[in-house]
Amino acid sequence: MITKRIIPCLDVKNGRVVKGVNFKDTADVSSPVLLADRYSRSGADELVFYDITASVEGRSIFTEILKETAKKVFIPMTVGGGISSLDDFERVLSAGADKVSVNSGAIRDPDIIDKAAKRYGSQCVVLSADISLVDGRYTVFSHGGRVNTGIDAIEWIKEGVLRGAGEIVVNSIDTDGVKRGFDIPLLAAVCSAVSVPVIASGGAGKTDDFIELFKKVPDISAGLAASVFHFGEIDITELKKTLAESGVHVRL
Repeated sequence: MITKRIIPCLDVKNGRVVKGVNFKDTADVSSPVLLADRYSRSGADELVFYDITASVEGRSIFTEILKETAKKVFIPMTVGGGISSLDDFERVLSAGADKVSVNSGAIRDPDIIDKAAKRYGSQCVVLSADISLVDGRYTVFSHGGRVNTGIDAIEWIKEGVLRGAGEIVVNSIDTDGVKRGFDIPLLAAVCSAVSVPVIASGGAGKTDDFIELFKKVPDISAGLAASVFHFGEIDITELKKTLAESGVHVRL
């Protein structure tokens, strides 16, 4: 039985972890290094870092924070935000990341997925997609969820996997920060379309939301969340114990 993963997400802006609702109105939370260390000690399976304004500001992703975090944390780290070239992949991996998440950069130049997979292996390449339901169609957004690309989300994810992405992060804009549960229909559609691991992001508000996720979308690989972990609304250690008691296979 495949072990389900619990992954805290750290959205970083100006060197601090922030959190918003529906990708808007971000508020300061804490130091990314301190939070990462706390999560590692509490049983998180992996960490995801996003430099949430790198793409919008047209600059390179932070690296000093990654280097400092890598000295203290020994679970896998996925890093994204402003990734648009193989040089960006190299810089982030050299700073301590295990995997690199590409989003807007891949929309601008899909070939970056092929090139990165060829150079570093598919296991290093994560395609992150910010998705919203628009006029009855799952649509991809870029630049931190600010720009509607008009691209069909399911087709884009399928193309990304064909190009070499080894993992998919599905960010539901519609459920982000709302804390009313994951976007089950969207996640089920993505899992039906591809065979690589899929990570669910956006909507977790309570422990039962994770149970529902893994029960209703059995092919989902991991549940990712931010504010419920940041503000202590859900304790990762207790969450994993409850999941195990509910029949969900997790690493304790």
